[in-house]
Amino acid sequence: MIPIRKNQPPNVLLGLALDGSRLTGAIVRRVNGGAEVQQNFSAVLTLDPLNNEPELVGQEIRNHLDAAEIRERRCVLCLPLNWALTLTTPLPALPETDLADLLQLEAERGFAYPPDQLIIATSRFTAADGERFATLVAIPRDHLIRLEKVLAAARLTVVSFSLGLPAIQPAGGEKSPGILAFTVGENGVAMQLTTGGGVAVLRALEGAFDTEGGERRLQTAMIARELRITLGQLSPGIRAGLTRLRVFGQSDPARQLAAELAPRVESLGLQLETVTQFTAEHAPLPLAANPPISPAVALAARHLAGQATGFEFLPPKVSAWQQFTARYSSKKLLYAGLAAGFVLLVVAGLFTWQQWHLSQLRDRWAGMSAKVTEIENLQTQTKRFRPWFDESYGTLSILRRVTEAFPEDGSVSAKSIEIRDLSVVTCSGTARDNTALLKTLDRLRATREIGEVKVDQIRGKSPLQFTFNFRWGKGGSHDR
Repeated sequence: MIPIRKNQPPNVLLGLALDGSRLTGAIVRRVNGGAEVQQNFSAVLTLDPLNNEPELVGQEIRNHLDAAEIRERRCVLCLPLNWALTLTTPLPALPETDLADLLQLEAERGFAYPPDQLIIATSRFTAADGERFATLVAIPRDHLIRLEKVLAAARLTVVSFSLGLPAIQPAGGEKSPGILAFTVGENGVAMQLTTGGGVAVLRALEGAFDTEGGERRLQTAMIARELRITLGQLSPGIRAGLTRLRVFGQSDPARQLAAELAPRVESLGLQLETVTQFTAEHAPLPLAANPPISPAVALAARHLAGQATGFEFLPPKVSAWQQFTARYSSKKLLYAGLAAGFVLLVVAGLFTWQQWHLSQLRDRWAGMSAKVTEIENLQTQTKRFRPWFDESYGTLSILRRVTEAFPEDGSVSAKSIEIRDLSVVTCSGTARDNTALLKTLDRLRATREIGEVKVDQIRGKSPLQFTFNFRWGKGGSHDR
Protein backbone atom coordinates (compact mmCIF):
# COMPACT_ATOMS: atom_id res chain seq x y z
CA MET A 1 0.00 0.00 0.00
CA ILE A 2 1.30 3.44 -0.91
CA PRO A 3 0.99 5.85 2.05
CA ILE A 4 -1.00 9.01 1.43
CA ARG A 5 0.81 12.17 2.52
CA LYS A 6 -1.47 14.90 3.79
CA ASN A 7 -0.90 18.58 3.02
CA GLN A 8 1.31 17.63 0.09
CA PRO A 9 1.78 20.48 -2.42
CA PRO A 10 -0.14 19.91 -5.67
CA ASN A 11 1.63 18.89 -8.85
CA VAL A 12 -0.12 21.35 -11.16
CA LEU A 13 -1.78 24.73 -10.62
CA LEU A 14 -3.39 27.43 -12.68
CA GLY A 15 -1.80 30.75 -11.79
CA LEU A 16 -3.94 33.83 -12.40
CA ALA A 17 -3.26 37.55 -12.05
CA LEU A 18 -5.96 40.23 -12.15
CA ASP A 19 -4.73 43.70 -13.08
CA GLY A 20 -7.47 46.18 -13.89
CA SER A 21 -9.56 44.56 -16.59
CA ARG A 22 -6.78 42.24 -17.78
CA LEU A 23 -6.63 38.64 -16.58
CA THR A 24 -3.43 36.70 -17.28
CA GLY A 25 -2.70 33.11 -16.40
CA ALA A 26 -0.44 30.13 -16.83
CA ILE A 27 -0.49 26.39 -16.16
CA VAL A 28 2.56 25.47 -14.03
CA ARG A 29 3.44 21.79 -13.41
CA ARG A 30 6.07 20.13 -11.23
CA VAL A 31 8.55 18.16 -13.33
CA ASN A 32 11.61 16.25 -12.03
CA GLY A 33 12.33 18.48 -9.04
CA GLY A 34 11.55 21.64 -10.97
CA ALA A 35 8.61 23.13 -12.79
CA GLU A 36 7.63 24.15 -16.27
CA VAL A 37 5.07 26.51 -17.76
CA GLN A 38 2.82 24.51 -20.05
CA GLN A 39 0.27 27.09 -21.16
CA ASN A 40 -0.14 30.86 -21.06
CA PHE A 41 -3.17 32.99 -21.72
CA SER A 42 -4.24 36.61 -21.46
CA ALA A 43 -7.71 38.13 -21.76
CA VAL A 44 -9.40 41.49 -21.28
CA LEU A 45 -12.59 41.24 -19.21
CA THR A 46 -15.55 43.33 -20.28
CA LEU A 47 -17.26 42.85 -16.89
CA ASP A 48 -16.04 44.14 -13.53
CA PRO A 49 -15.80 41.47 -10.78
CA LEU A 50 -16.73 44.04 -8.12
CA ASN A 51 -19.70 45.63 -9.86
CA ASN A 52 -21.26 43.05 -12.18
CA GLU A 53 -23.07 39.85 -11.26
CA PRO A 54 -20.56 37.16 -10.18
CA GLU A 55 -22.26 34.51 -12.33
CA LEU A 56 -21.86 36.65 -15.46
CA VAL A 57 -18.22 37.52 -14.74
CA GLY A 58 -17.47 33.87 -13.95
CA GLN A 59 -19.03 32.73 -17.20
CA GLU A 60 -16.91 35.24 -19.13
CA ILE A 61 -13.75 33.91 -17.46
CA ARG A 62 -14.81 30.32 -18.19
CA ASN A 63 -15.31 31.24 -21.86
CA HIS A 64 -11.75 32.63 -22.05
CA LEU A 65 -10.34 29.52 -20.34
CA ASP A 66 -12.23 27.22 -22.70
CA ALA A 67 -10.98 29.20 -25.68
CA ALA A 68 -7.41 28.71 -24.41
CA GLU A 69 -8.18 24.99 -23.81
CA ILE A 70 -7.33 25.28 -20.11
CA ARG A 71 -8.98 22.54 -18.07
CA GLU A 72 -7.16 22.81 -14.72
CA ARG A 73 -9.56 23.70 -11.88
CA ARG A 74 -7.27 24.50 -8.95
CA CYS A 75 -5.94 28.03 -9.10
CA VAL A 76 -4.02 30.70 -7.20
CA LEU A 77 -4.76 34.34 -7.95
CA CYS A 78 -2.73 37.55 -7.61
CA LEU A 79 -5.04 40.31 -6.40
CA PRO A 80 -4.85 43.85 -7.77
CA LEU A 81 -2.51 45.85 -5.56
CA ASN A 82 -4.84 48.86 -5.64
CA TRP A 83 -7.30 46.81 -3.55
CA ALA A 84 -4.77 46.71 -0.70
CA LEU A 85 -4.65 49.06 2.27
CA THR A 86 -1.23 49.28 3.98
CA LEU A 87 0.02 50.49 7.34
CA THR A 88 3.52 50.30 8.86
CA THR A 89 4.04 50.59 12.61
CA PRO A 90 7.05 50.16 14.93
CA LEU A 91 7.08 47.17 17.26
CA PRO A 92 8.10 47.76 20.88
CA ALA A 93 9.71 45.08 23.03
CA LEU A 94 6.56 43.29 24.19
CA PRO A 95 5.49 39.65 24.59
CA GLU A 96 4.02 38.06 21.47
CA THR A 97 0.46 38.07 22.84
CA ASP A 98 0.71 41.79 23.59
CA LEU A 99 2.15 42.46 20.12
CA ALA A 100 -0.86 40.76 18.55
CA ASP A 101 -3.19 42.99 20.57
CA LEU A 102 -1.14 46.04 19.59
CA LEU A 103 -1.35 45.21 15.88
CA GLN A 104 -5.10 44.67 16.20
CA LEU A 105 -5.43 48.10 17.82
CA GLU A 106 -3.28 49.72 15.11
CA ALA A 107 -5.47 48.14 12.43
CA GLU A 108 -8.61 49.50 14.09
CA ARG A 109 -7.10 53.00 14.30
CA GLY A 110 -5.31 53.09 10.96
CA PHE A 111 -7.79 51.57 8.51
CA ALA A 112 -11.05 53.19 7.47
CA TYR A 113 -12.87 49.82 7.71
CA PRO A 114 -13.90 47.91 10.85
CA PRO A 115 -11.59 44.91 11.44
CA ASP A 116 -14.36 42.39 10.74
CA GLN A 117 -14.71 43.83 7.21
CA LEU A 118 -11.04 43.22 6.34
CA ILE A 119 -8.73 40.27 5.77
CA ILE A 120 -5.37 41.38 7.18
CA ALA A 121 -1.90 39.92 6.60
CA THR A 122 1.20 41.01 8.54
CA SER A 123 4.86 41.18 7.50
CA ARG A 124 7.46 41.88 10.20
CA PHE A 125 10.97 43.12 9.50
CA THR A 126 14.03 44.46 11.27
CA ALA A 127 15.79 47.65 10.16
CA ALA A 128 19.56 47.94 9.87
CA ASP A 129 19.73 49.69 13.26
CA GLY A 130 17.85 46.82 14.96
CA GLU A 131 14.48 48.56 15.23
CA ARG A 132 11.56 46.22 14.53
CA PHE A 133 8.51 47.08 12.43
CA ALA A 134 5.35 45.43 11.11
CA THR A 135 3.55 46.15 7.85
CA LEU A 136 -0.18 45.45 7.86
CA VAL A 137 -1.77 44.78 4.46
CA ALA A 138 -5.57 44.59 4.37
CA ILE A 139 -8.07 43.68 1.63
CA PRO A 140 -11.82 44.41 2.05
CA ARG A 141 -13.57 41.13 2.83
CA ASP A 142 -16.45 41.94 0.46
CA HIS A 143 -14.00 42.15 -2.48
CA LEU A 144 -12.64 38.69 -1.68
CA ILE A 145 -16.06 37.10 -1.18
CA ARG A 146 -17.27 38.48 -4.53
CA LEU A 147 -14.12 37.24 -6.24
CA GLU A 148 -14.62 33.78 -4.71
CA LYS A 149 -18.13 33.70 -6.15
CA VAL A 150 -16.80 34.79 -9.55
CA LEU A 151 -14.22 32.00 -9.65
CA ALA A 152 -16.74 29.45 -8.39
CA ALA A 153 -19.01 30.49 -11.27
CA ALA A 154 -16.01 29.93 -13.58
CA ARG A 155 -15.81 26.37 -12.14
CA LEU A 156 -12.46 27.04 -10.47
CA THR A 157 -11.29 26.00 -6.98
CA VAL A 158 -9.31 28.74 -5.26
CA VAL A 159 -6.22 27.60 -3.36
CA SER A 160 -4.87 31.04 -2.51
CA PHE A 161 -5.47 34.77 -2.85
CA SER A 162 -2.19 36.68 -2.63
CA LEU A 163 -0.24 39.56 -4.20
CA GLY A 164 1.96 39.33 -7.27
CA LEU A 165 4.95 41.49 -6.37
CA PRO A 166 5.76 39.66 -3.08
CA ALA A 167 5.63 36.40 -5.06
CA ILE A 168 8.16 37.72 -7.60
CA GLN A 169 10.44 39.42 -5.05
CA PRO A 170 10.17 37.59 -1.70
CA ALA A 171 11.28 39.21 1.53
CA GLY A 172 14.24 36.91 2.18
CA GLY A 173 15.91 36.39 5.54
CA GLU A 174 16.33 38.83 8.40
CA LYS A 175 19.87 39.68 7.24
CA SER A 176 18.88 40.17 3.59
CA PRO A 177 19.69 43.59 2.06
CA GLY A 178 17.03 46.11 1.20
CA ILE A 179 15.62 45.79 -2.33
CA LEU A 180 13.18 48.19 -3.97
CA ALA A 181 11.15 46.38 -6.66
CA PHE A 182 8.90 47.74 -9.43
CA THR A 183 6.47 46.00 -11.78
CA VAL A 184 4.52 47.73 -14.52
CA GLY A 185 0.86 46.74 -14.90
CA GLU A 186 -2.02 47.70 -17.14
CA ASN A 187 -3.05 50.85 -15.28
CA GLY A 188 -0.27 51.55 -12.82
CA VAL A 189 3.06 50.66 -11.31
CA ALA A 190 3.53 48.50 -8.20
CA MET A 191 6.33 49.34 -5.77
CA GLN A 192 7.66 47.15 -2.94
CA LEU A 193 10.51 47.55 -0.48
CA THR A 194 11.80 44.39 1.23
CA THR A 195 14.37 44.49 4.00
CA GLY A 196 15.27 42.65 7.17
CA GLY A 197 13.08 39.64 6.44
CA GLY A 198 9.85 41.47 5.62
CA VAL A 199 8.04 43.99 3.46
CA ALA A 200 8.49 47.60 4.55
CA VAL A 201 6.63 49.37 1.72
CA LEU A 202 3.93 48.10 -0.63
CA ARG A 203 2.22 50.67 -2.86
CA ALA A 204 0.26 50.95 -6.08
CA LEU A 205 1.28 54.10 -7.96
CA GLU A 206 -1.92 55.23 -9.65
CA GLY A 207 -1.65 57.68 -12.53
CA ALA A 208 1.60 56.18 -13.80
CA PHE A 209 0.17 56.30 -17.32
CA ASP A 210 -1.20 59.29 -19.18
CA THR A 211 -3.27 59.04 -22.36
CA GLU A 212 -2.78 61.53 -25.18
CA GLY A 213 -4.44 61.04 -28.54
CA GLY A 214 -5.37 57.46 -27.65
CA GLU A 215 -1.75 56.57 -26.83
CA ARG A 216 -0.62 55.59 -23.33
CA ARG A 217 2.53 57.25 -22.03
CA LEU A 218 4.51 56.24 -18.98
CA GLN A 219 4.95 59.14 -16.53
CA THR A 220 8.47 58.38 -15.35
CA ALA A 221 8.85 61.80 -13.73
CA MET A 222 5.85 61.13 -11.51
CA ILE A 223 7.18 57.69 -10.58
CA ALA A 224 10.59 59.16 -9.74
CA ARG A 225 8.91 61.80 -7.58
CA GLU A 226 6.95 59.14 -5.69
CA LEU A 227 10.20 57.19 -5.28
CA ARG A 228 11.95 60.20 -3.71
CA ILE A 229 8.96 60.83 -1.42
CA THR A 230 8.93 57.20 -0.31
CA LEU A 231 12.66 57.19 0.41
CA GLY A 232 12.34 60.46 2.31
CA GLN A 233 9.67 58.97 4.57
CA LEU A 234 11.77 55.95 5.54
CA SER A 235 13.43 55.82 8.93
CA PRO A 236 17.24 56.08 8.84
CA GLY A 237 17.57 52.43 9.83
CA ILE A 238 15.44 51.24 6.90
CA ARG A 239 17.04 53.65 4.41
CA ALA A 240 20.55 52.58 5.40
CA GLY A 241 19.86 48.97 4.42
CA LEU A 242 18.49 49.80 0.94
CA THR A 243 21.04 49.08 -1.79
CA ARG A 244 19.31 47.91 -4.98
CA LEU A 245 16.36 48.77 -7.21
CA ARG A 246 14.91 46.12 -9.50
CA VAL A 247 12.50 46.58 -12.39
CA PHE A 248 10.72 43.32 -13.25
CA GLY A 249 9.18 42.56 -16.65
CA GLN A 250 10.02 42.55 -20.31
CA SER A 251 7.17 44.70 -21.62
CA ASP A 252 7.99 47.96 -23.39
CA PRO A 253 6.77 50.11 -20.45
CA ALA A 254 8.96 48.08 -18.06
CA ARG A 255 12.02 48.54 -20.26
CA GLN A 256 11.24 52.25 -20.61
CA LEU A 257 10.89 52.63 -16.85
CA ALA A 258 14.24 50.94 -16.24
CA ALA A 259 16.02 53.04 -18.86
CA GLU A 260 14.60 56.35 -17.63
CA LEU A 261 15.09 55.59 -13.94
CA ALA A 262 18.73 54.52 -14.34
CA PRO A 263 20.29 58.02 -14.25
CA ARG A 264 17.97 59.12 -11.44
CA VAL A 265 18.64 56.27 -9.00
CA GLU A 266 22.42 56.64 -9.16
CA SER A 267 22.14 59.92 -7.27
CA LEU A 268 20.08 58.10 -4.65
CA GLY A 269 22.84 55.57 -4.00
CA LEU A 270 20.95 52.65 -5.53
CA GLN A 271 22.08 50.05 -8.05
CA LEU A 272 19.45 49.43 -10.75
CA GLU A 273 18.82 45.92 -12.05
CA THR A 274 16.47 44.79 -14.81
CA VAL A 275 14.93 41.31 -14.47
CA THR A 276 13.03 39.99 -17.49
CA GLN A 277 13.17 36.20 -16.95
CA PHE A 278 12.94 33.81 -14.03
CA THR A 279 16.30 32.74 -12.66
CA ALA A 280 17.27 30.62 -9.67
CA GLU A 281 17.22 33.75 -7.48
CA HIS A 282 13.61 34.64 -8.35
CA ALA A 283 11.98 31.20 -8.60
CA PRO A 284 11.42 28.76 -5.71
CA LEU A 285 11.69 25.88 -8.19
CA PRO A 286 13.95 25.62 -11.23
CA LEU A 287 11.75 26.70 -14.14
CA ALA A 288 12.44 25.09 -17.49
CA ALA A 289 13.55 27.48 -20.25
CA ASN A 290 13.60 30.48 -17.86
CA PRO A 291 10.15 31.85 -18.81
CA PRO A 292 9.40 35.60 -18.74
CA ILE A 293 8.70 37.19 -15.37
CA SER A 294 5.01 36.82 -14.51
CA PRO A 295 3.17 37.27 -11.18
CA ALA A 296 0.84 34.38 -12.03
CA VAL A 297 3.75 32.00 -12.71
CA ALA A 298 5.63 33.17 -9.61
CA LEU A 299 2.67 32.60 -7.27
CA ALA A 300 1.86 29.19 -8.76
CA ALA A 301 5.51 28.09 -8.53
CA ARG A 302 5.72 29.13 -4.87
CA HIS A 303 2.66 27.07 -4.00
CA LEU A 304 4.02 24.08 -5.92
CA ALA A 305 7.21 24.42 -3.87
CA GLY A 306 5.25 24.77 -0.62
CA GLN A 307 6.59 28.29 -0.01
CA ALA A 308 4.07 30.89 1.11
CA THR A 309 4.45 34.55 0.16
CA GLY A 310 3.50 35.73 3.65
CA PHE A 311 0.40 37.47 2.32
CA GLU A 312 -2.64 35.18 2.30
CA PHE A 313 -6.10 36.72 1.86
CA LEU A 314 -8.31 33.69 1.19
CA PRO A 315 -11.23 33.98 3.65
CA PRO A 316 -11.24 31.09 6.15
CA LYS A 317 -13.63 28.24 5.44
CA VAL A 318 -16.06 26.89 8.04
CA SER A 319 -17.39 23.41 7.22
CA ALA A 320 -21.06 22.51 7.51
CA TRP A 321 -20.24 20.06 10.32
CA GLN A 322 -18.42 22.77 12.29
CA GLN A 323 -21.39 25.08 11.88
CA PHE A 324 -23.76 22.32 13.04
CA THR A 325 -21.72 21.33 16.10
CA ALA A 326 -21.16 24.95 17.07
CA ARG A 327 -24.88 25.67 16.86
CA TYR A 328 -26.33 22.51 18.40
CA SER A 329 -23.77 21.27 20.93
CA SER A 330 -25.45 19.97 24.12
CA LYS A 331 -23.60 22.35 26.43
CA LYS A 332 -24.62 25.34 24.38
CA LEU A 333 -28.21 24.13 24.30
CA LEU A 334 -28.20 23.89 28.10
CA TYR A 335 -26.76 27.37 28.45
CA ALA A 336 -29.24 28.70 25.90
CA GLY A 337 -32.18 27.13 27.79
CA LEU A 338 -31.02 28.55 31.12
CA ALA A 339 -30.51 31.95 29.55
CA ALA A 340 -33.96 31.86 27.92
CA GLY A 341 -35.62 30.87 31.23
CA PHE A 342 -33.82 33.66 33.07
CA VAL A 343 -34.85 36.18 30.42
CA LEU A 344 -38.51 35.08 30.65
CA LEU A 345 -38.42 35.36 34.44
CA VAL A 346 -36.92 38.84 34.26
CA VAL A 347 -39.47 39.94 31.63
CA ALA A 348 -42.38 38.65 33.74
CA GLY A 349 -41.06 40.46 36.81
CA LEU A 350 -40.55 43.68 34.90
CA PHE A 351 -44.06 43.48 33.43
CA THR A 352 -45.61 42.98 36.89
CA TRP A 353 -43.63 45.88 38.31
CA GLN A 354 -44.61 48.05 35.33
CA GLN A 355 -48.32 47.43 35.86
CA TRP A 356 -48.05 48.26 39.55
CA HIS A 357 -46.07 51.41 38.80
CA LEU A 358 -48.58 52.52 36.14
CA SER A 359 -51.38 52.09 38.63
CA GLN A 360 -49.55 54.33 41.11
CA LEU A 361 -48.93 56.97 38.44
CA ARG A 362 -52.60 57.00 37.38
CA ASP A 363 -53.63 57.70 40.97
CA ARG A 364 -51.12 60.54 41.24
CA TRP A 365 -52.24 62.01 37.91
CA ALA A 366 -55.85 62.00 38.95
CA GLY A 367 -54.92 64.23 41.89
CA MET A 368 -52.88 66.75 39.90
CA SER A 369 -54.48 66.86 36.44
CA ALA A 370 -56.56 69.98 37.18
CA LYS A 371 -53.52 71.98 38.32
CA VAL A 372 -51.43 70.75 35.36
CA THR A 373 -54.10 71.93 32.91
CA GLU A 374 -54.12 75.35 34.54
CA ILE A 375 -50.31 75.64 34.35
CA GLU A 376 -50.25 74.55 30.70
CA ASN A 377 -52.73 77.27 29.83
CA LEU A 378 -50.49 79.84 31.56
CA GLN A 379 -47.43 78.56 29.66
CA THR A 380 -49.28 78.81 26.36
CA GLN A 381 -50.02 82.46 27.04
CA THR A 382 -46.43 83.12 28.11
CA LYS A 383 -44.93 81.61 24.94
CA ARG A 384 -46.83 84.11 22.82
CA PHE A 385 -44.58 86.87 24.16
CA ARG A 386 -41.23 85.08 24.15
CA PRO A 387 -38.57 86.05 21.53
CA TRP A 388 -38.46 83.89 18.40
CA PHE A 389 -34.76 83.41 18.43
CA ASP A 390 -32.66 80.79 20.23
CA GLU A 391 -30.27 82.13 22.85
CA SER A 392 -28.15 79.00 22.97
CA TYR A 393 -25.83 80.15 20.13
CA GLY A 394 -25.78 76.63 18.68
CA THR A 395 -23.61 77.25 15.60
CA LEU A 396 -20.99 79.21 17.52
CA SER A 397 -20.88 76.51 20.20
CA ILE A 398 -20.19 73.87 17.56
CA LEU A 399 -17.43 75.91 15.92
CA ARG A 400 -15.88 76.60 19.31
CA ARG A 401 -15.65 72.89 20.21
CA VAL A 402 -14.22 72.00 16.77
CA THR A 403 -11.62 74.78 17.07
CA GLU A 404 -10.60 73.58 20.52
CA ALA A 405 -10.06 70.04 19.21
CA PHE A 406 -7.77 71.10 16.31
CA PRO A 407 -4.04 71.49 17.23
CA GLU A 408 -2.58 74.99 17.46
CA ASP A 409 0.54 74.06 15.44
CA GLY A 410 -1.48 73.84 12.22
CA SER A 411 -0.73 70.15 11.64
CA VAL A 412 -4.47 69.62 11.06
CA SER A 413 -6.58 72.26 9.36
CA ALA A 414 -10.18 72.42 8.21
CA LYS A 415 -11.19 73.57 4.75
CA SER A 416 -14.94 73.37 5.16
CA ILE A 417 -17.46 72.72 7.94
CA GLU A 418 -21.07 71.91 7.13
CA ILE A 419 -23.70 72.06 9.91
CA ARG A 420 -27.08 70.50 9.23
CA ASP A 421 -30.02 71.10 11.60
CA LEU A 422 -27.56 71.93 14.41
CA SER A 423 -27.07 68.18 14.86
CA VAL A 424 -24.95 66.65 12.07
CA VAL A 425 -21.57 68.26 11.33
CA THR A 426 -19.30 67.35 8.40
CA CYS A 427 -15.71 68.60 8.34
CA SER A 428 -13.17 68.36 5.50
CA GLY A 429 -9.54 69.41 5.55
CA THR A 430 -5.90 68.39 5.46
CA ALA A 431 -3.51 66.85 7.98
CA ARG A 432 0.23 66.59 8.06
CA ASP A 433 0.12 62.90 8.84
CA ASN A 434 -2.16 60.14 10.11
CA THR A 435 -1.00 60.54 13.74
CA ALA A 436 -2.02 64.20 13.91
CA LEU A 437 -5.45 63.41 12.46
CA LEU A 438 -6.03 60.53 14.91
CA LYS A 439 -5.14 62.78 17.88
CA THR A 440 -7.62 65.39 16.65
CA LEU A 441 -10.35 62.74 16.32
CA ASP A 442 -9.58 61.50 19.84
CA ARG A 443 -9.99 65.02 21.23
CA LEU A 444 -13.31 65.36 19.42
CA ARG A 445 -14.51 62.05 20.86
CA ALA A 446 -13.55 63.27 24.34
CA THR A 447 -15.78 66.36 23.98
CA ARG A 448 -19.03 65.97 25.91
CA GLU A 449 -21.31 67.50 23.28
CA ILE A 450 -19.85 65.43 20.41
CA GLY A 451 -20.70 61.84 19.61
CA GLU A 452 -20.60 59.26 16.79
CA VAL A 453 -17.35 60.58 15.24
CA LYS A 454 -16.91 58.73 11.95
CA VAL A 455 -14.22 59.04 9.25
CA ASP A 456 -15.78 59.20 5.79
CA GLN A 457 -12.67 59.46 3.64
CA ILE A 458 -8.85 59.61 3.90
CA ARG A 459 -6.75 60.22 0.80
CA GLY A 460 -3.08 60.80 0.24
CA LYS A 461 -0.30 60.34 2.75
CA SER A 462 1.62 63.51 3.64
CA PRO A 463 -0.29 65.73 3.60
CA LEU A 464 -3.44 63.62 3.65
CA GLN A 465 -6.96 64.82 2.92
CA PHE A 466 -9.77 63.80 5.22
CA THR A 467 -13.50 64.08 5.70
CA PHE A 468 -15.23 63.13 8.95
CA ASN A 469 -18.60 63.75 10.55
CA PHE A 470 -20.07 63.72 14.03
CA ARG A 471 -23.34 64.26 15.79
CA TRP A 472 -23.83 67.32 17.99
CA GLY A 473 -26.19 67.26 20.90
CA LYS A 474 -26.42 68.07 24.53
CA GLY A 475 -24.24 65.42 26.12
CA GLY A 476 -23.24 63.79 22.78
CA SER A 477 -22.19 60.17 23.13
CA HIS A 478 -21.18 60.74 26.75
CA ASP A 479 -24.67 61.24 28.15
CA ARG A 480 -25.94 58.53 30.41
